[in-house]
Amino acid sequence: MIYSMTGFGKASVQLPLKKITVEIKSLNSKNLDLSVRLPQGYKEKELEVRNVMAQQLERGKVECSVYVEVTGEETSATLNAPIVKAYIAQMRNIIPDADPTELMKMAVRMPDALKVERCEVDEEEWNEIVKVLNQAVKNINEFRKQEGEKLGNDFTERINNIRSYMKEITTYENDRIVTVKERLQQNLKELEVTIDESRYAQEVVYYIEKLDINEEKVRLTNHLDYFIETMDAHEQSGRKLGFIAQEMGREINTMGSKSNHSEMQKLVVKMKDELEKIKEQVLNIL
Repeated sequence: MIYSMTGFGKASVQLPLKKITVEIKSLNSKNLDLSVRLPQGYKEKELEVRNVMAQQLERGKVECSVYVEVTGEETSATLNAPIVKAYIAQMRNIIPDADPTELMKMAVRMPDALKVERCEVDEEEWNEIVKVLNQAVKNINEFRKQEGEKLGNDFTERINNIRSYMKEITTYENDRIVTVKERLQQNLKELEVTIDESRYAQEVVYYIEKLDINEEKVRLTNHLDYFIETMDAHEQSGRKLGFIAQEMGREINTMGSKSNHSEMQKLVVKMKDELEKIKEQVLNIL
């Protein structure tokens, strides 16, 4: 089963005096790239948050944000009265007739007008936050799983399309051989030379063997089967699927260079188009 690297997970908990919300977003990335945003009072716990996510989110550009909404009467911020009074006095010297209410509004917005008292993180409260964090991680993994199922269905459809095009190519192979022989005979007639029929037959066989694509079809079929098998495996398979797609591309390119037939080349182009779409989506696989 495949998982997408793109996802979103959210969870929240209502504590007696505050509401904690955790949001996790992820995009595709070669490795695990973590970004953690915590309120000032929880900065010391950043390493623990990173460890929780690193253990459960293997790859991706992941952004985790923790929001705290105070719902009770408790607050860690208080007005810094001496500073506010000093600001009001300075502004009154500049504008003597200013409205006191307006002066107060401006003063509380100035730097250092609010004094934040640093408090130790309550362990019981933090344990609840960790539970919410784990739930958010679980939710994003479920989201990734659902997205992975959609990608898996898309991959299966495109793999089947490639199989269908490859099967259709087979119908033109005999026509191609006849066309090649006729072309060679026509060229020889135009040269008006006498040829050794036995040697000519050998050269035709050699030329046709160089255009044979049976080996490429066998290898491409094996790659298609392995791609489906890897998708169904339990391991995280994004990188492996990328390697298999590269090998599929090599076989399709070789078939195109050997096709020497307009209809076969059209089918090869269609196969390449399906493969490019697979490669684009593989970049999102965990």
